[in-house]
Amino acid sequence: MYRSPQRKIDKLDFIIAGAQKSGTTALHYYLQKHPQITLGDQQEIHFFDNDELFAGPVDYELLHRHFPPVKKGTIAGDCTPSYLYHQPAMERIWNYNPHIKLIILLRNPIERAFAHWNMQRFKGREPLDFLEAVQKEESRMKDATALAARRIAYVDRGKYSAQLERVFKFFPREQVKLIKFEEFRDNNRETLDSIFAFLGVRLLRAIRSKDRNVVPYERAMTIEERKDLYAIFAGEIARVEQRLGWDCSDWKL
Repeated sequence: MYRSPQRKIDKLDFIIAGAQKSGTTALHYYLQKHPQITLGDQQEIHFFDNDELFAGPVDYELLHRHFPPVKKGTIAGDCTPSYLYHQPAMERIWNYNPHIKLIILLRNPIERAFAHWNMQRFKGREPLDFLEAVQKEESRMKDATALAARRIAYVDRGKYSAQLERVFKFFPREQVKLIKFEEFRDNNRETLDSIFAFLGVRLLRAIRSKDRNVVPYERAMTIEERKDLYAIFAGEIARVEQRLGWDCSDWKL
């Protein structure tokens, strides 16, 4: 029986670069089911946001060793949501492969912040209640290590406009697939088809749905919390609408 020759990965074809708590785990699940796609041996490789790896000459084999040899017609990608947020990551990715494709999911930053806080509570890392954590975020981040600061950046990670500016400083729009989390959630089949088309792989006839609510919520967000967060994010939401041409009315009160 003939077996098509395999090749060792020497360049990734795409990266799911963010945003955290915006459906990246579900998208990883769906892409992993596609026979023309390989996503390596762990969900988040954290190569381009590891500052130690970029302190001197970069050894990309440390990235590629996560991927098995692949058949012709198979593409390879990484799913690490913090690449969108980590400031040096986009330039590092561009230096690695300026032709790489990026997939970026953006969620209502109010909902994203609450989901992020809830995840930290679930993991036992966050002693503060939601609004107190938001109010003290800036001062806490100043006193924290880089990794610890990322974990409590509930508001800062939702400031998408600056993150998108870094993306488009290095990559043309045609190499970037921007997806609204709410569209991915509500129109799953159509969104997946558009992603497969963007990556240049065949569409799948059927794929089992993935439950995206993996972490149980400690509680619901209160009306007052939502109002306070909207006051913080209103300008940011308007900038995203203007930058991307999106209708984000569902992100507003």
